[in-house]
Amino acid sequence: MIRNNSVRAALLGTALAFTLTTASHAQSGTDAIADPDSTAQGDVSVTIYQNGQSLVQDVRQLDIARGRSRIEFPDVSAQIRPETLSFAAPGAAILEQNFDFDLLTPGKLMEKAIGQTITLVRTNPATGAETRERAKVLSTAGGVVVQIGNRIEVLRDDGLPVRAVFDRVPPNLRARPTLSVNVLSDRAGTRPASIRYLTPGLGWTSNYVALYDEGAGSIDMQGWVTLTNTTGTTFHNADTLLVAGNPNAGARNNNRNLVRAGTESANREQIGEFYLYPIDARTTIANQQTKQVSFLDVQGVSAKKVYRRTIGWMRNESNPVNVSTDIAFSTSSADGLGDALPAGTVRFYQRDSKGTPQFIGENRIGHTPMGSELSLSTGSAFDVLVQAEVEKREVLTADEWRQTARYIVIEDGVETTRVNEERPVTYWQTTMRYTMTNAKPVPVEIDLVQAGLDQGWWSRDFRIVREDLPGTQINSDNRKWVVPVPANGEREFRVTFATRY
Repeated sequence: MIRNNSVRAALLGTALAFTLTTASHAQSGTDAIADPDSTAQGDVSVTIYQNGQSLVQDVRQLDIARGRSRIEFPDVSAQIRPETLSFAAPGAAILEQNFDFDLLTPGKLMEKAIGQTITLVRTNPATGAETRERAKVLSTAGGVVVQIGNRIEVLRDDGLPVRAVFDRVPPNLRARPTLSVNVLSDRAGTRPASIRYLTPGLGWTSNYVALYDEGAGSIDMQGWVTLTNTTGTTFHNADTLLVAGNPNAGARNNNRNLVRAGTESANREQIGEFYLYPIDARTTIANQQTKQVSFLDVQGVSAKKVYRRTIGWMRNESNPVNVSTDIAFSTSSADGLGDALPAGTVRFYQRDSKGTPQFIGENRIGHTPMGSELSLSTGSAFDVLVQAEVEKREVLTADEWRQTARYIVIEDGVETTRVNEERPVTYWQTTMRYTMTNAKPVPVEIDLVQAGLDQGWWSRDFRIVREDLPGTQINSDNRKWVVPVPANGEREFRVTFATRY
């Protein structure tokens, strides 16, 4: 008996093969037995978006009859969205369209053969002798049931070699996804006929390979586009255009590693708010294929290593923590890169003492405008650590820190601002001690960031009472200090904050 309830498993089992005869009585339609390496496509253009949709445009030279006729377009996407179809041909107008998606597969062959007679060829594994029997297909529900003479038999997947030979291709079963249109033409003759449609199944992502030279303070960067095709159709010699962004919801800015957004315009075409990345040469995007194409190759982009540690508010650590290692660079033209970067993963490499590039880390970027400054973490530093501790914390009330409560009331349509009496405000004064150690034989600088300063609207007036080095307020929540630490040395760094909590 069949061991699997799935008809697909039964039909594709190792013991049961399917053969389509090429005898003279077979169906003459060339679509059903066409050469899989050939194509009926014409001049194909593919625009691939990053929202799972793609635009396919195909211009073919077709002989269109006068009056009403049916035109077939084989080799369209098997996932075509028929409602998005646009057809154009000089002197012809579309009346009706159909998409034939019942494709030629072993399972479909057997399903379409229900009620028909096929030939079963059994091979004796010991002698190699073949036995042929004519069998009528009765059912494929849960397995293949056939009638051979006066007996009913279930085709089994038991290791014995069996082939099913079909006399013809069933009607409306096609080897390739086919779109057919009924058109009305005012004249006969050959002319360009174009179709345009949307389809899922095509996608692209970008990846970057960056070779970092610490001595030269630079990176060499290559950008690769990875194309994927799961549409069920190969697009031959296609003019391919990539769109960075999402036409449905707009480009999402996920630049968590972005230090400063760019203000330069990249030297490439835009459509709407999205950048276009054309593939230089035409390319074939094969079905079930992943293809990589280069779109960026620059050398000598200014870059530097940054040691960074971001610390939560009032963090009290019992042990030191390794800082992160970042590679900081700019996408500006002045610094050598000079392009907008579509979202993707940047993988960093660095040469060892033998000159062999070794992988040192990766990070993801969002859509990044030209002229942006990026700082991408590649991992943790082995020899550089920071320990944060609350050294002192006390309540502090000072008359100079007074608060005035103002609010607006509306009476009879008139706005009035009222002011409550000023009163002293209670603050906490907190001294943080950051102990930094550097086991490297060279001095380093650590970008120390204290986070958590913005604890609500009431705390935006926090104050720095004392700090060992002048800091930079990145935003309302984060303040940064660049702290030098000597080679094979240690440094304690203190900051005193006045906050509401």
